[in-house]
Amino acid sequence: MTKLSVNINKIATIRNARGGNTPNVAQFAIDCERFGADGITVHPRPDERHITLQDIYDLKQVLTTEFNIEGYPDERFLKMIYEILPEQATLVPDPPHVLTSNAGWDTVKHFDLLSDLNQQFKSIGVRSSIFIETDLNLIDYAAKTGVDRIELYTGPFAENFSKNPEKAIEAYTKAVEHALDLGLGINAGHDLSLENLRFFKQNLKQLDEVSIGHALISDALYLGIENTIQRYKFLLRD
Repeated sequence: MTKLSVNINKIATIRNARGGNTPNVAQFAIDCERFGADGITVHPRPDERHITLQDIYDLKQVLTTEFNIEGYPDERFLKMIYEILPEQATLVPDPPHVLTSNAGWDTVKHFDLLSDLNQQFKSIGVRSSIFIETDLNLIDYAAKTGVDRIELYTGPFAENFSKNPEKAIEAYTKAVEHALDLGLGINAGHDLSLENLRFFKQNLKQLDEVSIGHALISDALYLGIENTIQRYKFLLRD
């Protein structure tokens, strides 16, 4: 069964809008685990507009499932990975000013950097993942860096799903088959939702993990977080 990692950035955004500690980010993560989440994802940005550095250390103390930390591999991020030792570090190529991650790595251009980082992560026992698009050549180079998994950027799939689902999934089906032939694990994330997740899952040969935040937290406003997590997990069943 594909694992569901809940991205809790939006919970920190709500808290930061008012100050204080409501909602409590760590407690929310604990509750997500209790309601069935297989992991917790965060993307701590340098301006701390949602998840803060303190959140990272607080979460490390309480999480019992997989902790996935996403981010651009600057000095701050790498220090965090070495100190926290999360189960997974997901490398994302976005600069500090962007609103959300909306492009994957150019693994040809950044091959040396990514190879060095993946070797570092292996040496400390942290599973590595590269945020990437469906370009088969870029996936080839991702495998050559020694990364454990790729995380497919699913924004284009989500954008085109309502127009033509079969066309929207086509590149992802090919990308997954190619990645599996290269020995890579498969993660996915960005704009996956209750509307498109089942179709996405059913049409791929393998899918190890999805990381979902914005849609899931938005659904929880209407459905409640426990019900929402169970609905997403139902869609991920084999």
